Amino acid sequence: MDKIDKRRHYILVIDTETANTIQIDNKLDMSNVLVYDCGWQVVDTHGTVYAESSYVNKDIFIYEKDLMQSAYYAKKIPQYEQDLIAGTRVMADTYTIRKAMLDDMKKFNIIHVAAHNAYFDWNALNVTRRYVSKSKFRYWFPYETEFWDTMRMADSVICKMPTYIKFCEDNNFVTESGKPRKTAEVLWRYITNNPDFVESHTGLEDVQIEAQIMAYCFRQHKPMEKKLFKQEREKTDPPTPFQIALMRNIREHPTL
Repeated sequence: MDKIDKRRHYILVIDTETANTIQIDNKLDMSNVLVYDCGWQVVDTHGTVYAESSYVNKDIFIYEKDLMQSAYYAKKIPQYEQDLIAGTRVMADTYTIRKAMLDDMKKFNIIHVAAHNAYFDWNALNVTRRYVSKSKFRYWFPYETEFWDTMRMADSVICKMPTYIKFCEDNNFVTESGKPRKTAEVLWRYITNNPDFVESHTGLEDVQIEAQIMAYCFRQHKPMEKKLFKQEREKTDPPTPFQIALMRNIREHPTL
């Protein structure tokens, strides 16, 4: 194993693509989604990449073919099949994918996990683990993990820039209310000055731009909101080693 520079701040940036488990009145219930594609990179705040992985989840992609047809990007299924044959993606079950991700987190001593619109990915991974384990296991990440949302970072930094506002107005990248859009696709169009860029909507490829959006935000050296969840740990007494071990055990092996 290569020696890790422990002075660096390593961050895990993730992206998931999902199949939808429930439809009500022909509308997708985005709180119940199953991950069929999971990609991630280990990066630092400068955007340097130290590791990356791309997995197709066999538990969903193969064993839930009917649900796969509900995926928003179901038209990409043939592309995944070609990538698997070519060896550019790896197929594995949920347990193996999670273990590989947590192994990278342990190797690089990572506690910060980032994603664009992070609640979606956080929720999707939890739901997938619960679905596959029939709720024997309920949470994907270790208890001490802190989640960052690159959309919130961009909203704090990029979306306030006059040049970004003008870029969105000039190219009609605005919401119905006239505000600049803050999707990863539009943000990357601005950063690269390429209004025609089209996001891949596959796990690893989306991570590759989202990690650089995060790095761009850090380079501005501006105050920004990062946390997905608002709780402030520094305002509470730190847990004892016993409490940390107990909570980790409950998360990994819940009885309910």
